[in-house]
Amino acid sequence: MATQQQNWARLRADYGCPLRRGAWYRVVSVSPLEAVVDVDQKPVLLPREYLEIVNTRPSRWTVVQEPERSPRLPSEMSGRYAVCPSCRERMPLRGEATNLRCRRCNGVFEIGWGERYFDAG
Repeated sequence: MATQQQNWARLRADYGCPLRRGAWYRVVSVSPLEAVVDVDQKPVLLPREYLEIVNTRPSRWTVVQEPERSPRLPSEMSGRYAVCPSCRERMPLRGEATNLRCRRCNGVFEIGWGERYFDAG
């Protein structure tokens, strides 16, 4: 019996939804026009055009540059921050380190400096 491959998705454009910018979420189902992602054990339906979908669980921090100021975003995150590929914790970025330890899950992951994540605005 073959096992079904697990897909992962993150926003690739601003879209009003409960997904954190730069964070990866497990894909529950996908069709040509939309996808359902698991957000804190709740299914969220999103247009597929707003998502980047990959078939391997990401293992690098996502770097988010110049985020829009949000009341939910701590002030230490101004300028740029990284999002943990494992638990979605946000961490401030200082300098140009190659790896970062997550304060929440304690995992150490490479920082995805070379990956382009969408800019706010």
